Amino acid sequence: MKTLEEINKIRAEKRKELDLRKNTTADTREKHILVCQGTGCTSSKSPEILENFKRIIKEKNIQNVRVIKTGCFGLCAKGPIVIIRPEDTFYAMVKPEDCEEIIESHIQNGKIVDRLLCKDIDGTKVQKLDDLTFYKKQKRIALKNCGVINPEDIDEYIAFDGYRALARVLLEMDSDEVIDIITKSGLRGRGGAGFPTGRKWRSTADSKGDVKYVVCNADEGDPGAFMDRSILEGDPHAVLEAMEIAGFAIGAQKGFIYVRAEYPIAVQRLKIAIEQARNYGILGKNIFGTDFSFDIEIRLGAGAFVCGEETALLESIEGKRGQPRVKPPYPAQVGLWGKPTLINNVETYANIAQIILKGPEWYSSIGTENSKGTKVFALGGNVNNVGLVEVPMGTTLREIVYDIGGGIPNGRDFKAAQTGGPSGGCIPKEHLDTPIDYESLKQIGSMMGSGGLIVMDDTKCMVCLAKFYLQFTVSESCGKCTPCRIGTKRMLEILERLCSGEGEEYDIYRLEKLAVNIQKSSICGLGQSAPNPVISTLKYFRDEFRQHAIEKECKAMECKALAKIQIDEEKCKACGLCQKNCPVGAIEGEGREKRVINQDKCIKCGSCIKTCPFHAIG
Repeated sequence: MKTLEEINKIRAEKRKELDLRKNTTADTREKHILVCQGTGCTSSKSPEILENFKRIIKEKNIQNVRVIKTGCFGLCAKGPIVIIRPEDTFYAMVKPEDCEEIIESHIQNGKIVDRLLCKDIDGTKVQKLDDLTFYKKQKRIALKNCGVINPEDIDEYIAFDGYRALARVLLEMDSDEVIDIITKSGLRGRGGAGFPTGRKWRSTADSKGDVKYVVCNADEGDPGAFMDRSILEGDPHAVLEAMEIAGFAIGAQKGFIYVRAEYPIAVQRLKIAIEQARNYGILGKNIFGTDFSFDIEIRLGAGAFVCGEETALLESIEGKRGQPRVKPPYPAQVGLWGKPTLINNVETYANIAQIILKGPEWYSSIGTENSKGTKVFALGGNVNNVGLVEVPMGTTLREIVYDIGGGIPNGRDFKAAQTGGPSGGCIPKEHLDTPIDYESLKQIGSMMGSGGLIVMDDTKCMVCLAKFYLQFTVSESCGKCTPCRIGTKRMLEILERLCSGEGEEYDIYRLEKLAVNIQKSSICGLGQSAPNPVISTLKYFRDEFRQHAIEKECKAMECKALAKIQIDEEKCKACGLCQKNCPVGAIEGEGREKRVINQDKCIKCGSCIKTCPFHAIG
């Protein structure tokens, strides 16, 4: 148990010690080697890199050098990532065998290992993290400690203002003041629908009941989404502190974090953080000597997508099958075990402490009129800089894809981006300059969702994309209501017919009719939004559906039954690359002759399309 005075002493001493983490001009002989230990880099042997650094430093008896595990730096496409502070040197795609060279060259002799420096969008090597184009338009609030602190060391979190907001709330404020600050900040829920956070807190606080609960929804189920996971892996104490603040604000003494068991690193770091906070007396009874008591437990989910819906999540915590409840009543009135319950997701909580410390005006000055603050996106798909990004609300899709994401690989054209996962919609090329905020996305038929952002190039079939998301929805439907259980299955069957060449024009009408009925009659938000990917692709890419239904052709050649791969004679340069890479010898021609595809031999694998440097095949 530590007193507030002891916590403040740790903060002052540790912050001075860790000044070099953020201060590239820090007056110190010490160096910190930061090694990303997020899931992405961990899968590429970063734990081995960490241990190699420690071993080599010990063997060589090198002084004033520390090796630190951190959370995600964001630029996952360049992992494993190693950063050396205070120089801020950014090494990309590091291998375990590179550790010896980094120690000898950089640490001992002060010479940068040029071959390991990260390449920027234009191909030039960049030494410092902040000089990379990927980071220049980002503003880190929810991710501010990820890649900076050791997530398994509570003292490092405390050093960077950790638990200061909680102390201020408990010692200087009442619950109404806390809720007013969150309301004035304009923070909206980052889990999907964007409901005003302050209003949700107020509603729960006003509900009558001697027992109330705070719940963190960490059941991140969208394909390609890894925002919440990365926050839990890189900064778990930020979520714990925010849940305690929420507990004080609504009058709760117990919190639950519902996280899927598929996130073992996040779960392990949460367990460590909770145990450390308890040992310091920051979790438990009479926190900071006040009469406020609060504790947190972890509940593991089995990976059901529907448990991301708040009422299904509550059912699962209670030990029941994860199925949504009919609303109203809402969880704020009748939630966990029938008690008033506040539910927010990980990213929402990650903003709370900084809003308390810096004020609602600071937060509301970022973003747009109706969408305040920043948003974290998991940027994936056909984009060069796959990774985790945090940008002010109102940043355009073009800026995210081209300035931060580095554009489309292999010189291909942008075709569409899917936001909001299976509940969201497609954004076509003509809306590239759309600001990313709640209202703007809704106006063009998409939604923010939890933050998955999948980019697609011009080789993608949008009918096939709609089928992919329907396959996911059908397999993840809880089956409680008929519209979702049966309706989405019928929609999938239609899409499968279209992709196999057995569809007809009337199927397009059937899709639209089913989509409207499912939206209007499903019980929960997941069922109601399940048709969204189909509706948006039909809106912007209707010609592709008609090609599949009427012309029996898939110009993107993803639907093998409808693919007709041909070589454009005008674009063909007779280089022969396609011929060399064809696995079945279906491409004919010699020397400077224009190549031709033998349709009888072609298996429509698409290797020739990917190989052709002149984009002559399609």
